[in-house]
Amino acid sequence: MKLKFIFLFFGLLCSLSSCIEIFDDLTIHNDGTGTFKYNINLSSSKLKINSILALDSLNGVKVPSIEVVKSEIARIKSKFELKTGISNVSIESNFTDFIFKMKCDFTNVSSLQSAIKEIVTEENLLKDIDDLSHNWVSWEGQKLTRNIPDISFKKTKELTANEIELLTQGKYTSITRFDRPIEKFDNQTGKLSASKMAIMLQTNTYSLLQNAKLLENTIYLSPLKN
Repeated sequence: MKLKFIFLFFGLLCSLSSCIEIFDDLTIHNDGTGTFKYNINLSSSKLKINSILALDSLNGVKVPSIEVVKSEIARIKSKFELKTGISNVSIESNFTDFIFKMKCDFTNVSSLQSAIKEIVTEENLLKDIDDLSHNWVSWEGQKLTRNIPDISFKKTKELTANEIELLTQGKYTSITRFDRPIEKFDNQTGKLSASKMAIMLQTNTYSLLQNAKLLENTIYLSPLKN
């Protein structure tokens, strides 16, 4: 499928970018509904990316045209909109600065997980995820657990020192928001907002590839008021 080539291509772009910024933002309301946002920012490497787009292939991967990428993004957006419990799907693509923003609402976190897993399975992406059935996020009304599934990053062992340095300059930011205050959380690298209703975890891209547990967290909220 075209998307498989595009997915591999974006992976190459990310590994070659001097400062990739990835941002995920999860909002959970008291009733379990919420909003998920996921952004990728490659703007600091747009000159390098434009030079890559002028090539026919890169490291054995065919370089798709921007029109093909746009078409595939629109197709995946349409598929995501049809998933149970998912609504208000939007994908913003900026091919001048290479900034991509995805957003959707969901009826519960199970619907969000199911939709993502179904897309990954249907499009035959990320074969290296061994525990696709594992819950990446769970909500129990007063406790939220977030983690990243174990992925085999064997290819990171083949990276050059320069590629590792570039990934180290990248940044992954994860924010979780609620309608009521957070009482405590397990990941002590987390930063609590002044309102105590949001928490942020942040690491560099290379460290995350080496240890997905860096962004794991269990968050405990104050009881609901009657």
